[in-house]
Amino acid sequence: MIKLTEGPVLLKKGQAPVATDTSKESARKGTIAYRILQAHNTSDSMEKLKIRFDKLTSHDITYVGIIQTARASGLEKFPMPYVLTNCHNSLCAVGGTINEDDHVFGLTCAQKYGGVYVPPHLAVIHQYAREMMATAGGMILGSDSHTRYGALGCMAVGEGGPELVKQLLDKTYDVDLPQVICIYLTGKPEAGVGPQDVALALIGAVFKNGFVKNKVLEFVGPGVDNLSADFRIGVDVMTTETTCLSSIWKTDSVIKDFYAIHGRAEDYKELQPEEEAYYDGMVEIDLSKVKPMIAMPFHPSNVYTIEEVNANLEDIIAQTEKNAAVSLEGAVEYSLRDKIRGGKFYVEQGVIAGCAGGGFENITDAADILNGQSCGNGEFSLNVYPASQPVYMELIRNGAAEKLMEAGAVLKTAFCGPCFGAGDTPSNNSFSIRHSTRNFPNREGSKLQNGQIASVALMDARSIAATAANGGILTPATDFDIQYTKPKYFFDGSIYEKRVFDSKGVAAPETKIKQGPNIKDWPKMTAPEENMLFKVVSVIHDPVTTTDELIPSGETSSYRSNPEGLAEFTLSRKDPAYVGEAKKVRAAEIARREGELETAADLSADLPELKGVLEKVNEKFGVAADALSIGSTIYAVKPGDGSAREQAASCQKVLGGWANIASEYATKRYRSNLINWGMLPFLYKEEALPFEKGDWIFVPDARKKLEEGAAEFAAYVISETEVKEITLQMDPLTDDEKEIILKGCLINYYRA
Repeated sequence: MIKLTEGPVLLKKGQAPVATDTSKESARKGTIAYRILQAHNTSDSMEKLKIRFDKLTSHDITYVGIIQTARASGLEKFPMPYVLTNCHNSLCAVGGTINEDDHVFGLTCAQKYGGVYVPPHLAVIHQYAREMMATAGGMILGSDSHTRYGALGCMAVGEGGPELVKQLLDKTYDVDLPQVICIYLTGKPEAGVGPQDVALALIGAVFKNGFVKNKVLEFVGPGVDNLSADFRIGVDVMTTETTCLSSIWKTDSVIKDFYAIHGRAEDYKELQPEEEAYYDGMVEIDLSKVKPMIAMPFHPSNVYTIEEVNANLEDIIAQTEKNAAVSLEGAVEYSLRDKIRGGKFYVEQGVIAGCAGGGFENITDAADILNGQSCGNGEFSLNVYPASQPVYMELIRNGAAEKLMEAGAVLKTAFCGPCFGAGDTPSNNSFSIRHSTRNFPNREGSKLQNGQIASVALMDARSIAATAANGGILTPATDFDIQYTKPKYFFDGSIYEKRVFDSKGVAAPETKIKQGPNIKDWPKMTAPEENMLFKVVSVIHDPVTTTDELIPSGETSSYRSNPEGLAEFTLSRKDPAYVGEAKKVRAAEIARREGELETAADLSADLPELKGVLEKVNEKFGVAADALSIGSTIYAVKPGDGSAREQAASCQKVLGGWANIASEYATKRYRSNLINWGMLPFLYKEEALPFEKGDWIFVPDARKKLEEGAAEFAAYVISETEVKEITLQMDPLTDDEKEIILKGCLINYYRA
């Protein structure tokens, strides 16, 4: 089904790609990805890219912080189309007026600075971008990790908010030329197999081995011709879960029709590799061999075929429970044994939603499966969220909505909540199958700290519908022998014309921004001293730590416009003691800066060891308290998998964090977020740690070493009994990244 080839691969038109010893220089320019990157690069080097994107997009969890940061840095006008959608906090169910206050803030900012504002419930961020923003050969930067429009010929990247701030301030996205991996598709999917099945098979093959990490995936091959636009989009959006940087697909008449249907025929152009194209590796997928898949809790890479799960229930459930014990660290009892009933696996909920599941074809195929069927009146429920109002309207007009509702499904408006825990949270111990993007622990909304746990498995809409029709018994769609109607899609953009505010790039500087009481400015952040002293306030040994675990999703998103308020939730599901411990260290640094460290009597109670640590630093290194910055740090094996949300890093900085230490960083975007908030992205790659929670780490001459671009930093672990030398490493920083850290954060960098 899937074959990986490491090393050089050469694709010649009319031939299957083969391993080669052809040099990179002679054929690497033949990829679609290279040509698009070259067209958007503003530097004089294709090895060190400085990208200017064509358009930007954000949603209502991220755009307030981005605009506040840009305003503090001198923003006067959006220099490019910037679309503000409202698909995450659109329920307005938490915190009184604060969600709608964010929306009004977004509207007035779009008016003042010349942007586009999409009101709540009209479209999820990525569907609006597909329908109205993407252009073949273009590039879009979004503050959401699933910013992927490669199926439409548009290279898109999901990054943390500070990277969008740079674009708003006419700066660039700086990245080394990424490697390009050929995703070579052959064959045709059998009836009942959908895009999520192909995506999960791909994720399962490449996530754990890091085969495509921070690389660009280029989809080519005869199998592409056998896929509809919606099918390609459904695979493409899930490439984020492979940890790739971006994606691009060859384009053809199918994509040309997509643009024409949406009234944007002029935005299409054909994209194909050149006569010879070099790739840095290859993933071959025979679509005809892909079966209905399921990603078991608690990661999209925990993939099996549904047939395999049903045939090996006991073994796979035992393995899932074993994996969960690592992720949950024994915080709650977790068992799936009660889901086995009469030798079959029973689930309590199905959800088809968001940028991955809410597309027209997914829902019409699900409607065909459920036509004349029943979801039953037991515990099982099925909720369906069309990805935009135009999609919803067409489902009503062609009768698909009627089929679903007659079967007992509930149709809801465009909303991303089921993907991050702000909608359809299952009951405790329930098992939910979802055509959405992620199934991390508690991402569906349960709270470990309250003794709750629910499970999410990722599946395709078709097999979710088949399971619904089978009374909640896990069932692959290929078990249903039906004729899919495949109705034609007619896009009606009139709802956008009537409700979306589009400035057409014209700013109205006189507009007064409406700022509710929960919208707060970023607290003052200072530059680091020459030397740095960190307290290790959390140590996480999980193989991977997601951004959801660093800063929880769900109802906490209501506080993402309030840096101090949101910071109270940092690591709350992973290490509830973190916030209190970090605050103690922050208080010490504030007292140090104000010259009150010696007289701050309360610190001796909060940090009784600090006096002794400072004495050891002074005695051994001759460094007094006024020549060092005091802060906190966390260690995690591989932090930052998942969301692009910058708050996973900024909340640590708000609480006084100065660094992270990791064996590796799961994604480029998380490391970038650390840097943009003035935090040092240290590496310690040895398996046995020389420090533990509660130890202090002193890094002498930290500023000087940053300025010099040092790859290694001599550091000293200071415990109650000894001072022990260690070496911390750091991957190369650009000159701008060095300066950002030395200034204390991106805001300070631009102010200067």
